[in-house]
Amino acid sequence: MSAPLPLSLIDFCHIYPGETAAQSMARSVDLAQRAEALGYSRIWYSEHHNMKHIASSAPAVLISHIGAKTEKIRLGAGGVMLPNHSPYVIAEQFGTLAELYPDRIDLGLGRAPGTDMNTLGRALRRDPNAAEHFPQDVMELNAYLQGRSRIPGVSAIPGANTNVPLYILGSSMFGATLAAELGLPYSFASHFAPTHLEQATRYYRENFKPSDTLAEPYVIAAVNVVAADTAQEASRQLEGVYRERVRAMAGRGQHLTEEQLDAIIESHHGRQIIDMLRFTGVGTGEQVRDYLEGFARTANADELMISLQGTSNADVMRGMDILADAWQLDPADMAGAPGR
Repeated sequence: MSAPLPLSLIDFCHIYPGETAAQSMARSVDLAQRAEALGYSRIWYSEHHNMKHIASSAPAVLISHIGAKTEKIRLGAGGVMLPNHSPYVIAEQFGTLAELYPDRIDLGLGRAPGTDMNTLGRALRRDPNAAEHFPQDVMELNAYLQGRSRIPGVSAIPGANTNVPLYILGSSMFGATLAAELGLPYSFASHFAPTHLEQATRYYRENFKPSDTLAEPYVIAAVNVVAADTAQEASRQLEGVYRERVRAMAGRGQHLTEEQLDAIIESHHGRQIIDMLRFTGVGTGEQVRDYLEGFARTANADELMISLQGTSNADVMRGMDILADAWQLDPADMAGAPGR
């Protein structure tokens, strides 16, 4: 590539075995501070519920805390699962963040629940059919943020006229179609849902309608990275990542012996779980850089959002350093809001 694309990060606030949520969030602060020093463009946090190993259930609260501990890196939701919420409340939350941290806040929007159906219906008390109203909810939210409330006498305060940039998230043709129709930037979740990447990003670019928000299409493609000092160490870490992913998704909270885990990994179901990580750059800095350059062409991406993978926090932090050096990131290039 003639010029490296912006690199961003998605942080799931992983809770490692024996660790508390508070420790996980403290590590997220460390990661954000290090990412800012290295020149990563932004970090997004995704809304998840009832997941024992993920602490990012309240992205707006987490963003506010990390915003106070950093200076210029963009922070956002990747994303808020909008059907779980009133658009008005999200406008207030992210309007507040935009006032606290001007020109640093992004708002990625998804329509999946981010949890299981039992939690959705009984704990979140949300209608399982709420996702059907996602396009209307996006437009309502955008109107609040632009100071154009559709309800007479009602404004989002804070929120109105903050113009927090919206990003449509997706892993299928639905999000690509909506982002193209509304003239919004599009972020594809290829780090865990690789199947429709090329079809969706191609459709989005070919059918994009310019808007007051965005004159040209803008694609963010998510991809996993396991970077280490040697290819052998990266391969070792990747094997560990695979095992933990299968354990979490197939074990469903039950204890599995290593023999049981081996059997699941070799099964069709296990291979399907591992294939979710199909787009993963593995190896030394040079090897990962080469992979990402090829992936960016495959995705026709304007920006890459990296999901750093490793078997420990130390692995992840080292991988972030290796990637930044290989990509030649420069903190001086962090100004502005890519995709606005």
